[in-house]
Amino acid sequence: MKYLLVFLVLLTSISVNADEIRKAIESKDFEQLYKDYHKVLVFDSISADVKESGLSYVTRKQLFYAMDDHGAGDLHKVTYNYDPLSAWVEIKKAIIYRKDGTKEVLDSTRFYDYPQPARMIYWGARQKMIEAGKLNAGDALYVELFRKGFTYALLQADGDDDRYIPPMRGHYYDIVRFFESFPVHRKVFKTAIPKSKEVQYRTFNADFEVKTEQNKKQVFAFKLEQSMPVKREPNMVGMDNVGPKALITTSPDWEAKSTWFYGVNEDYGSFESTPEIDAKVDEILEGATSESDSIKRLTHWVADEIRYSGISMGEGEGYTLHTGDMTFTDRCGVCKDKAGMLITMLRAAGFESYAAMTMAGSRIEDIPADQFNHSITVVKRRNGEYQLLDPTWVPFVRELWSSREQQQNYLMGLPEGADLMITDVSDPENHYLKITNKASIDEKGNLKGIIEVAAEGQSDAAVRSIFTRHYKSQWDALLNAELQRIFPQAEILGITKTDPFGYRETPVSLVYEYTIPDFALVDDDKFVFNSLSNQGFMAHNRFGKRLNAGLEEREHDYRIGCSQKVEIEEVFELPAKIKNVTGPDSRKHDAGVASMQASWDDSKNKAVFEMQTSFNQRVFEKETWPEMKKVLEYIMNFENKPVVIETK
Repeated sequence: MKYLLVFLVLLTSISVNADEIRKAIESKDFEQLYKDYHKVLVFDSISADVKESGLSYVTRKQLFYAMDDHGAGDLHKVTYNYDPLSAWVEIKKAIIYRKDGTKEVLDSTRFYDYPQPARMIYWGARQKMIEAGKLNAGDALYVELFRKGFTYALLQADGDDDRYIPPMRGHYYDIVRFFESFPVHRKVFKTAIPKSKEVQYRTFNADFEVKTEQNKKQVFAFKLEQSMPVKREPNMVGMDNVGPKALITTSPDWEAKSTWFYGVNEDYGSFESTPEIDAKVDEILEGATSESDSIKRLTHWVADEIRYSGISMGEGEGYTLHTGDMTFTDRCGVCKDKAGMLITMLRAAGFESYAAMTMAGSRIEDIPADQFNHSITVVKRRNGEYQLLDPTWVPFVRELWSSREQQQNYLMGLPEGADLMITDVSDPENHYLKITNKASIDEKGNLKGIIEVAAEGQSDAAVRSIFTRHYKSQWDALLNAELQRIFPQAEILGITKTDPFGYRETPVSLVYEYTIPDFALVDDDKFVFNSLSNQGFMAHNRFGKRLNAGLEEREHDYRIGCSQKVEIEEVFELPAKIKNVTGPDSRKHDAGVASMQASWDDSKNKAVFEMQTSFNQRVFEKETWPEMKKVLEYIMNFENKPVVIETK
C-alpha cells in the first residue's frame, strides 16, 4: 500500500519531508488500522551516533496522530523525562499538522523545562514539556529532539561533553522499548558505533527486522511495525518481560560489568568506616552469639534506622554508592545508600562484603547491558558462600533477604568478577500463615470463640503491617475490621498480640476473643453456615487469593507476592449431637506449582473444617495457568458453598 512505502522512506532516513508527513496523515487505511484507539504514534525514529568515549548523540523524531477527540486531548501536551546529571536534552522543533491542511510551527515559548515530580527520591530529575494546546481529531503533532549522554547518572566529571560520558568509559549500551500504551505504527532505532568496539545485541518479544552494515562505523538498525499495546492481565509479570525491546551493548560480558561495579565504588571510597560508625557497630554487636547473629543485627539496624529518602548529595547518582559516613550522618538514603551503609558496617565488623545490583519487578536479559534498578548487599560467609542481604526491603521483616525478590536476577560486584545469577525459590513453609478458630454455636445460631493467627516470613510481615504501616491510633480499628468487615454485627471481646516491633525475637501472633450474633441460619435442627476464616478473615494476607480465577487463559507469565503455605483449622461445637454434615466434597489437588486440600469432618462429634493451601513459588509460567486455575476454583468452592449440619 502507498502509505507503507511512505513510511519506509521516512524511517530508513533521518530526514523527514513535510509532504510525506502530510500523505501519512491523510491515509484512510491508517485510520482504519487503528480505529479502536484514541491516538497513534505514527513513527518513532531514533538515530544514535556513538563516540569512542561511549558518549552518544541521539536524534529522535516522532509523529503523533489523534484518532478522536479523546486522543487530541491527550496530545495537548507531550513530556519527556531526563536526568541532567547524565543527559542533555533539547527540543529542536514541534509542528502541528491540522486536518484541514494547515501547519502550525510551535515556537520555543511553548517548550518548558522544570523539575520532574518526585517522591522519596530527589535527585534533580527534570522534565521537558511541549504545550501543543488544543488539537482536534485528525490532527498530528511532529516532535524532534536531540539528546546527548547516557541512561544512568554515575560519576560526574568536569568539562563540557565529558560529564555525559558513561562512567564505564569507552563502552556504550542502550535499551530501546518498542511499545507504548497506544499503537506504534512503526519504530526504527539506528545506532552507529566505532569499529573498534565489539558489539552484542538481541531483540525480544517480537519479530524485528534487523540490518547491519559497515561504513565509517558499524551501523545497526532495528525496525518493528504495528506494535500494539501489551495486553495487561491481573498479576502479570513486568512489562519489560513481555513488551518488544532491543538491547545493544559493547560490554564484553557480565564479569567485566561485575569488576567495573566493584572498582567504581572502591575507588570512590564508598565503604570506608569512621570512628563513629565503628562505635555503633560495637554497640550493635554487643552480646552477639554467632556469625549469623552478627549479620542479622547489622542488617536489621540498617533496615530500620536508615529511612528511605534520596537526596542528590554526592558526586553523582546511579551506581555510585554514597559514603557510609554520609548515610550514617543523615540517617537516610535510597537502596544503594542503605546497601552501602550495611557494607560499611559489615566491613567494620570484620566481614568481607560487597555491593550487588538487581532488577526489582522485571527479568534481566542475559546480555550485559545495564538493566538494573535496585542495589543490594552480599556478605561472604566463613564457608566461602555469598549471602544476599537487602536492608531496603526488610524493615520490620524477619528475613535478611526479602523472599518477595525470589526468582530475580542479580549481579555481584566482586574483585574477581561474577556472572549473572538468579535468586532461589523460597519454600512456602518459610512463609506459613496459620489460622485456628475454636468456637461454639448456640441454639439461636450465635457464635462465640477464639481465633489464633500465627505467621512467619513474608506472611509475618503482611500480618504485622497492621502495626508497622499505620498509626498506633488506627490499630484497634484495623484489627476489629478483620472480622467486622465480614460480619458487621461481630463484637470483639479482646485481642492479644505480640510486640508489634519485636519482630526479631518472635513471629507475630494474634488472638481474638469474639462473638457473632446470628452467625448461622437455624431451621429446626439444621444449622447452615460457612467457615469463618474462608469468608475473608485475613484474606488480604493470603497471597494466592489475589489471583483472578475468572481468567480462562493467560498470554503472559504471572506472579504473586511470595510463596506461601496457609493452614486453616476451625472447630465448631453445636448445641446438640451432630447427625449429619452436608457440605462441599472433600478435595485434594496438587498442580505442582500450587496445591490445596480441604474437607469438613464430624468424626469427633464436632464440625471441623480444615484447609491447607500451598503456592510454591512467586513467579509462574503462563503454561501453568490451567492447573493453577483448578486450585483456585477448588478453594473458591469451599468459600461459596455453606455447610448444613443436622443435629439429633
